[in-house]
Amino acid sequence: MMRAIVRDEYGTPDVIALREIDEPTPGDDEVSIRVHASSVNPADWIFLTGRPYPVRLVSGLVRPKGRVLGMDVAGRVQSVGRNVTRFRPGDEVFGEIASAYAEQVCAHQDRIAIKPANLTFEQAAAVPVAAMTALQGLRDAARIRPGHHVLINGASGGVGTFAVQIAKSLGAEITAVCSGGSADMVRSIGADHVVDYGRDDFTRTSVRYDAILDLVGSAPLSDCRRVLSPTGTYVSSVGRLGWSLKAFFASLVWRDRVRVLASSPNAADLAYLRTLIEAGEVTPVIERRYPLSDVAEALRRQGEGHARGKSVITV
Repeated sequence: MMRAIVRDEYGTPDVIALREIDEPTPGDDEVSIRVHASSVNPADWIFLTGRPYPVRLVSGLVRPKGRVLGMDVAGRVQSVGRNVTRFRPGDEVFGEIASAYAEQVCAHQDRIAIKPANLTFEQAAAVPVAAMTALQGLRDAARIRPGHHVLINGASGGVGTFAVQIAKSLGAEITAVCSGGSADMVRSIGADHVVDYGRDDFTRTSVRYDAILDLVGSAPLSDCRRVLSPTGTYVSSVGRLGWSLKAFFASLVWRDRVRVLASSPNAADLAYLRTLIEAGEVTPVIERRYPLSDVAEALRRQGEGHARGKSVITV
């Protein structure tokens, strides 16, 4: 038996509870991981509430298919399936894995990588979902190059803090949009310019950007396009259904100029991120730490939408 955060219905954090459940058994291509830490992502709130409703086409129409929440894992391999060749018991690993708010998980060997040597388990748990989203949005969707001027809307959040650092590692000049209270923090991790959204509108300027990574959806899409360079790309990773639909239809018209990001977890990108982290170019920004028993409180804060950096769950 093991402890896990379990829910049997959609709703607020009040529907979850810490319970004893059966330990999962790894398949032939899987490893069993003793979880040391996890972290909170906006997707956890979406799967908790079942909103927007179309998400239930994947997660379960009336009741959630997956009882255990959580997506980020950092821990130690306990056992491996007979086809596993990349890992062995005792390896310290991290990755994006379903049902992460638990003492033990099973994961396909292609979904995890060796943990960065210079990070604690708590720090490593903050990386997978947010950092892969930022990496794939900037490197792959926006195709940024050295010297590009990149704007990150929502720079102080979980994905945003990684995006600032990854864009810097790719040689970009960075404008970070965030609250005034977060300005010093985003400068400290690499932002060259900061726009306080409470005072200024980044779309009302003469500056033109080679890429915009939008994590908030606070300005009309037409205004965002207006401040792009002639070859610039707008990438949306906004977790609202209405905005995602608008961006999707815009991408059909403007194709390479507007893209909707759908990040894909994979071991290669985790290994790439490990290289950046071990080189000191990327460091997780952690706002708060919670024990497994306080996941409900961590999710409530995520639902408020004002988190700075990442909230970590210590298992």
